[in-house]
Amino acid sequence: MSIGTGVRKGVNSDINVTPLCDVMLVLLIIFMVVTPLLQKGIDVKLPEAEFPVDHPDNEDSVVIAMKLDRTIYLQMKVIPESEVIQKVRAIYDARADKAIFLKADEGLEYREVLKLMDLCREGGVEEIGMITDLKTRS
Repeated sequence: MSIGTGVRKGVNSDINVTPLCDVMLVLLIIFMVVTPLLQKGIDVKLPEAEFPVDHPDNEDSVVIAMKLDRTIYLQMKVIPESEVIQKVRAIYDARADKAIFLKADEGLEYREVLKLMDLCREGGVEEIGMITDLKTRS
């Protein structure tokens, strides 16, 4: 009769999945932390729309944003209200596509958003698309 020592001789062909699980959990945590930080553009609380139209996001899209404190961002750069017309005109003089996308905080008064839209139109914009969030149905 022989006594087993628990030591096997030869090649061990069993897969040790413990390190794999550790790596996967670390990657999961990294993605969970980084994903909310990947929001594109300026952080504004967008109004909700029940039936928004989805447009493809391409690199040529021009986005103008207005935060609740009335700070205006054109292509993620702060610009004063007095320079909106000149900056927009500089972008759209050489472009055939004269569309701009507007991100405005939902807390802004309607006249403030309309004023920004008028400034964009005066700068040569022909189409203005409003960026909204999808309204959740309860």
